[in-house]
Amino acid sequence: METVPKRPRESPAGSSSEAPARIADVAARAGVGVATVSRVLNGSPNVRPATRDRVLEAISALNYRPSRVARNLSLGRTLVIGVVMPFFTSPSAVERVRGVVAALAGSAYDLLLFDVEAGERRQRAFELLDRSDRADGLLVVSLVPPDAEVARLRASGLPCVLVDAPHPELPNVVIDDVAGGELATRHLIELGHRRIAFVGDKPVDEFRFASSRDRTRGYERALEKAGIPARPEYVREGTQSRHVARSIALELLRLPERPTAIFAASDTQALGVLEAARTLGLRVPEELSVVGFDDIEVATYAGLTTVRQPLYESGRRGAELLLGALAGERLGSYSEQLPIELVVRGT
Repeated sequence: METVPKRPRESPAGSSSEAPARIADVAARAGVGVATVSRVLNGSPNVRPATRDRVLEAISALNYRPSRVARNLSLGRTLVIGVVMPFFTSPSAVERVRGVVAALAGSAYDLLLFDVEAGERRQRAFELLDRSDRADGLLVVSLVPPDAEVARLRASGLPCVLVDAPHPELPNVVIDDVAGGELATRHLIELGHRRIAFVGDKPVDEFRFASSRDRTRGYERALEKAGIPARPEYVREGTQSRHVARSIALELLRLPERPTAIFAASDTQALGVLEAARTLGLRVPEELSVVGFDDIEVATYAGLTTVRQPLYESGRRGAELLLGALAGERLGSYSEQLPIELVVRGT
């Protein structure tokens, strides 16, 4: 005996007493399979006109609204771009994200942000995003993935662009951090300082903060060119935090032969150095000179001398490159270097 599919109960117009119609309800009303309804929704030509008309009538009668997520997944896409970055509440990170959002504004893509300050969260984020059902593309900001993760990304075929993180095998948008560190330190040397300290970021796992490492190299290069002996006790590292930088600076400024100038790897850390100077009653710049890096908005109000990098532009360009890759452009190991400049203020 032939079984006739039951029609789902219809609600009066405007009634919200029943759950929204499902694709199975549409299939039952039209007397077809779910796969046929899916083909109609996706515009497939492999559906007979009469069948298509029945499906469209059922969709209209039931006021069916297909799930955007489910439909995108059926087409092999999510219309989501994953962004992996540490310290996403820091001013510099926020400015980069603003650039990413601006680039995506005219596209069909949404942004999924992964805060990965803790090492285990970094690994978890990459494991999730390696799966094509979570994101169509990936932006990695201020972290250089370990070689094993790069190999897995390449094997997965997931388009990936790095921002503020150079790598020979992945497309990236960077600045010359070595030159930036040298520029900041040379400025302090030209002011007459010879006891110059550096406050940077401490690497915490296999994901490397390349920018701080390279700024350290620039600092050391400037000292070497000026014939100033490097002093290991003047190089301190910690997490990227104003409070941690303040503690580190207090240690430096309480040394028997304290530095007369401090170069900080970020403006956030430089603000911590300025707090330490105030705590000890040291006048800036008369008794201590300070240079930061980034030129975040608060640097202007603090009168902080700093190395400016185009934070917003880096996020925007990274997202634009990723959109290009998603559209079929072959980026290979393309690298784009953005300009930097010294901004002299009052510290």
